[in-house]
Amino acid sequence: MTNSIKLAIILPCYNEEEALEESFSKLNKYFISLINEKLITKKSIFCFVDDGSVDKTWNIIEKLRSTHQNINGIKLSRNFGQQNALLAGLTILHDQYDCYITLDVDLQDDITTIEKMLFEYNNGNSIVYGVRDDRSTDSFFKRISAIFFYKVMNFLGVETIHNHAEFRLLDNNSLTELLQFKEVNFFLRGIVPLLGFNTSKVYYNRFERKAGETKYPLSKMISLAWDGISSFSIKPMRFVLIIGFITFLSSIIISLWIIYIYLGGLSIPGWFSTLFPLLLLSGIQMMSIGLLGEYIGKVFLEIKQRPRFIIEKYINNELA
Repeated sequence: MTNSIKLAIILPCYNEEEALEESFSKLNKYFISLINEKLITKKSIFCFVDDGSVDKTWNIIEKLRSTHQNINGIKLSRNFGQQNALLAGLTILHDQYDCYITLDVDLQDDITTIEKMLFEYNNGNSIVYGVRDDRSTDSFFKRISAIFFYKVMNFLGVETIHNHAEFRLLDNNSLTELLQFKEVNFFLRGIVPLLGFNTSKVYYNRFERKAGETKYPLSKMISLAWDGISSFSIKPMRFVLIIGFITFLSSIIISLWIIYIYLGGLSIPGWFSTLFPLLLLSGIQMMSIGLLGEYIGKVFLEIKQRPRFIIEKYINNELA
């Protein structure tokens, strides 16, 4: 018989006034069942992190806190992004609980999977990944783009868990090591696998969103993917070097061809032979400069070491 676990669930929120109360109601009922089964202690809590919402999200968190002591609330001073909102919750709660589960507040991830995660934790796993069993609820484009994302990340040498997002369990030891990573460009999906420790996966089906709109449109997904690639791999820079080398060889071949034409007394064909290489080289140069600028920009941000989040308000629970 294992001891009950003191659990904290961190839920980032951004403009979630439509979904928040219903989500908490479902979570709290499930929480009570876990307490009754003695899987978690009564000191287990939810921590809602308001990531600079401009709607009534924080007001709802305060309202829920007034009637439920098992709630912590963190209000960030502005929108810092999901990764930093999760980091804020994990940082504040560090060393206070046995393990921590991060979960999207829209509850598209199956919350009954939490029991499986706790079982894996009790079996000695420090990190437990929630992995989607299938992507049937996604659009065709999202399924294809997700497959492409994971294949590109793996090709570039970034270790990620296929079909895993931010639904995971960390024990206190692994969280301690995670917080040793001080980079500003924080990409949890790439950092957590670097920790090592005993890990396992639990599989679940993802549901459709019941209320509100997704806070991760295509533009944010692309931005997150690029942050992951540029923060964990220098292979794009090596590709630029290879392209530059190939372009250099091509220019030598073209030069030899022009000399051959000239010595043969033939006229060099029209403007295309001049314009095409010029446009090609200009395009490659601009892309290379832009890519180099991205990496220099990353270094610039890291050197400044600006805060990854700023907490405006913190509502503590009385159970810890």
